[in-house]
Amino acid sequence: IDIVLMDIMMPEMDGYETTQKIRREHKNSSLPIIAVTAKAMKGDRQKCIEAGASDYITKPLKIDQLLSLMRMWFYK
Repeated sequence: IDIVLMDIMMPEMDGYETTQKIRREHKNSSLPIIAVTAKAMKGDRQKCIEAGASDYITKPLKIDQLLSLMRMWFYK
């Protein structure tokens, strides 16, 4: 796995919890996790980063913005 696009609003375990679990189970992992969310409220980006996401993007996705973000994390 080279990169994860993590949907924040999932039915069983939300994206925050899933991201935290990935980070706990793969300590010191440099795996980029990009949080994808329909929520664009103040503080949402920070909440994603605090949960362990590498970056954050809102829906509806702009494909050029997503690809640019993915390229940035692939080559970091």
